[in-house]
Amino acid sequence: MGLKIAIVGCGKIADAHVEEVRKIPSVHLAAVCDQEPIMAEQLAVRHAVPRWYNDLARMLDAEKPDVLHITTPPQSHLAITRQALEAGCHIFLEKPVALRHADAEALVAAVVAADRKLTVNYWPNFEVQALELKRLFQAGVLGSPVHVESYIGYDLRGEFGMALRRDPDHWVNRLPGKLFQNMLDHVLNKIVLFMDDDQPVINAIAYSRDIDPKQTGPNQLLDELRVTIQGARTSAYATFCANARPIGQTLRVYGTSNTAHVDYVARTVALERKPPFPGAPGRLFPPFKVSGDYLRQGLMNLNRFAHARFHFFDGMRQLLTEFYLCIENNSEPPIAYRDILRVSAMMDRIFEQVYPEVRA
Repeated sequence: MGLKIAIVGCGKIADAHVEEVRKIPSVHLAAVCDQEPIMAEQLAVRHAVPRWYNDLARMLDAEKPDVLHITTPPQSHLAITRQALEAGCHIFLEKPVALRHADAEALVAAVVAADRKLTVNYWPNFEVQALELKRLFQAGVLGSPVHVESYIGYDLRGEFGMALRRDPDHWVNRLPGKLFQNMLDHVLNKIVLFMDDDQPVINAIAYSRDIDPKQTGPNQLLDELRVTIQGARTSAYATFCANARPIGQTLRVYGTSNTAHVDYVARTVALERKPPFPGAPGRLFPPFKVSGDYLRQGLMNLNRFAHARFHFFDGMRQLLTEFYLCIENNSEPPIAYRDILRVSAMMDRIFEQVYPEVRA
């Protein structure tokens, strides 16, 4: 029957995991678990999962899953990973990896020592447009990366954002980096693909644009973050923005040959090319080239929509497929452990600057 999958943590993101696992015919979802019985039961009932548990040790012993999806808050990731490794599981982990970089290092080290596989749910990096950017880069179309700009927007007035604003004890508000820590993986994991440095120079500033008089000092919810990152040969800007509209997620890679702009909402990649001719004639062609890129990708997106491959978490399906194959073939995981740890280390250094109490 292929790999047996189980999930621990039955909150909102668990629905996406169930739906994407179910789209992969070579595996089967056996059980879900949550310490709150009603959470586990409702997820199992809604998705017709065969069994549910409110005790992880009992589920691991009874089901003996090949892969455990950990979709709990990051405070629990290290302990649950160690428990799952003792049961022989491979680990598919929700971001953020852990509370602090030291915990992330311990988690990866435990996986390596157990000779199991690990990946983190960096699903936007496995969407069609991200894979096309990777192909262009590996083919040398961009040349060497000079500068990278990674941007993500957020809606604090949406369902999840309002929950954070209403509840100071929400698990996200208890993270060292608070809201930023729950989102910044998706900004930094794009940058490390084009920057090879282990310890780049990082400078970060953060502020609250919509200041709530009830939230001051350590309880203040910062909603704007700007980070500059300087490596030996490549620089980067990382931006988290909760106030600009429309809410977007973009990446721009400036190369020595061409520049690429990726829109993760529209699912497009556009190349800004060198003019083919000098002077005014050369300036006539780029708009038509870029328009052609967008037209071609618009038609491709229409085709993917017609074949049910245009949904929100389609990149997760691709990531899961590659991860499960690496387990079956005993090959390298789709995301390098070094990249996972570089993202974690960057996050620690950013939070120490914008939340000084983290450094204490």
